[in-house]
This record gives sequence, C-alpha cells and structure tokens, in this order.
Amino acid sequence: IASLFAVCIMGYIDSSKLQKILSAHMVSLLVCFILMFGNSMLLTSYYAASLVVISGILEWSPKVLKRRKREVCVWVIEGFAWLFGTVTLKYLTSLVFGIADDAHIGNILKSKFIGYKDFDTLMYTCAAEFDFMEKETPVRYTKTLLLPVVLVVFGVIIKRVICKFASVSCGFFCFPFQLVFHALQLLAYSVLAILIMRLKLFLTPHLCIMASLVCSKQLFGWLFYKVQPKTLVFAILALMTIEGSANLRTQWNIMGEFSNLPQEELLEWIQVNTRQDAVFAGAMPTMASVKLSTLRPIVNHPHYEDAGLRARTKVVYSMYSRKPASQVKRDLMKLGVNYYILEESLCVSRKKPGCSMPEIWDVEDPANRGKIPLCTIMSKDSRPYFITVFENSNYRVLKIPKE
Repeated sequence: IASLFAVCIMGYIDSSKLQKILSAHMVSLLVCFILMFGNSMLLTSYYAASLVVISGILEWSPKVLKRRKREVCVWVIEGFAWLFGTVTLKYLTSLVFGIADDAHIGNILKSKFIGYKDFDTLMYTCAAEFDFMEKETPVRYTKTLLLPVVLVVFGVIIKRVICKFASVSCGFFCFPFQLVFHALQLLAYSVLAILIMRLKLFLTPHLCIMASLVCSKQLFGWLFYKVQPKTLVFAILALMTIEGSANLRTQWNIMGEFSNLPQEELLEWIQVNTRQDAVFAGAMPTMASVKLSTLRPIVNHPHYEDAGLRARTKVVYSMYSRKPASQVKRDLMKLGVNYYILEESLCVSRKKPGCSMPEIWDVEDPANRGKIPLCTIMSKDSRPYFITVFENSNYRVLKIPKE
C-alpha cells in the first residue's frame, strides 16, 4: 500500500484509481475480520491505519496543497503525513480498544534501531531467523548473478525516473508505472530482509521477478538494437547455471528423516502415566507436540500474537530464570499447571552472547542477577517444591504437588 501511495503522489497513477484499490483492501480487511472470528488485531494494525490515513490524504491534499505541479516538497509533506498519521492512528486505536496483541512487533523494530530489550523481544531477536540478515545471503545472491542483474535493472529504472522528472529524454519507449511500483517494493522488501532475516522469503522471489525485467523492451530497447534479446537472455542464464546447478546438486544430496527418540519416550510416558485432564506447561515447541500427540491440555503454545498467551509463556519460562522455586511454583499453580516439562538444553544453550535463557531473564529480572538459575537447581534436585516423575537424556517432567 505504501508503494502504491508513493506511485500515486509521484503522479504515475491518479488518486481515483488508488481510492478504488484502497476500497477493495478495506472490504477485504473487514471480511478477514469477520471470518477470523472478530480478530481485533486486524482492525488496530498499521495496515488498517495506513488505509484510512491514505484515504484521508487523497481527499484533503488537493484542497490543502493547491498546486498543479507535483513538486518534491509536496511528496515530502504527503509522505510525512502518511507516516505520522499511520503511527498515531495505530497507537490511538490500540489504546481505545485495549489491544496489545501486536505490541511485540513495534518492540522488535525498536530493538533493531535503538537496542531496546525486554523478555519478548529477546525471545525473537536471539533466534537467527529474527536477527539481521546474515552475510552469506547477499554472497549467494551474487554468485548466482541474481543480485548483479537486479542491480542493473534497478539502476535503469531509477535513471528513467530521474530523467522523467528532470524533463530529459531517456529513450523512445513509454515507461509504465508498474516498473516504479516494483522498484519501490524491492526497496521495501530489502529493508525488511536486512532487519529480519526470515523475511527474505519476500525478497528472494521479488528479486527473481525483477531479474526477468532484463527482457523488457521498455528498459533495454536501446540494447536490443545491438544485441539479440534471445542471445542476451541465454548468456545470462548460462552464467547463472554454473552456481545454480551446484546449488541444486547440494539440495538433492540431502537425505534424511526426522527422529527425536527422547521426545517420543516423553510422549509415550505422558499417554500411559497421566490423566486425560492433566495440564502441562513447558517450552513452546514441546507443548505443540504434547497437545498434538497426547491431547493433554496445555497452558502455552507457539502462537505469540496474543498478549495473554505471551504473559502465560513468560510465567512458564520463569523456570529458566533465577527466581526462587517457591515463587515459580506459586505462579505455575495459578495457571492450573499439573506437570512441567523441563529441558536442560534451554538452560545451558547459548546461540550467541546474552541469549541463554538465564541471561534473557537477567534483563527482565535484574534483582536476582548472579544467583544460580532455577533450571540448574531443578536438574540436580527438584525437591521440595517439585517432584521428578520422568527423566531421560533431554526431558525431565516435574509434578507440581498441591499445597
């Protein structure tokens, strides 16, 4: 939507066409809200706020900024109005409706720019998927020639845009707004992928789409007078195939199957030795397996876009903090937990500095910093607050006795 708005204020499409697109998005958003059982997070999202703000700008900008020519200063004013209006409206709607389900998204962005840290943010940013893009990704893009080809295409598009607004002749072919739109999308996806590595799932396909524009007469008509298009495309594909075929062979050679014997032992023990209504708590991925395979009730699972669930997960993960065992037991009992599945690997593993569970809790709970982590104590002797009822190489099940 931001890319379409930019295309509009640059004068490539008229406001009436954008209004129709915005109307379609608003109807779609309302349908999603209904079909997702009244998911209020949709209505208080940055996306919803952006739709409303852009509609307002399209309505009021011609009346307030009475200029015929689309000058750069007008673009800046409208762009700033969109950004400020979207953030403000999103904040106000979340405040009015009391919705905090997507608050962690803003905190993740804050952590990227100003080093903000809290428990939920570190749970994300300590995972490689949510860290900054690794250096190997642009190297791999370059080896397959995907990145160099896209940079050439992008450079030609930018040159044409500059020529258009500088009133300089840049060629004989018309220049459709779709190319400007895709260039803006490429910039947006690049920023997202650099900030959050897993979001390269948007960038990589779009790079491939942009690379296909090497066949565009609008962009490279001048070159096709000198070189046959088929010859150029064949040469590029042949060079790409060198690294591409090596990548394919690497993927084809991967043979294996998923096996997790310790977890299978855990699930079988739960099936045989616990009641059907026994309530479990533990690490989010493990809880998903417990729910799926044993149908036992669980208090947390890997869905973090819910403020209440994030709060429960934080209580559950306090087993890996340095808090007193009595306090952790009391908090778990309030959630109605009967069994806690302790994973020693979470207690000692450290993907990078500051990212072990006890270190994450040091940020959230500085008062207990320096004490022995509770998970370490439980791994040696769980009494008197918990009773160890199952143990294997990876898991330890702690029963919470009633007081």
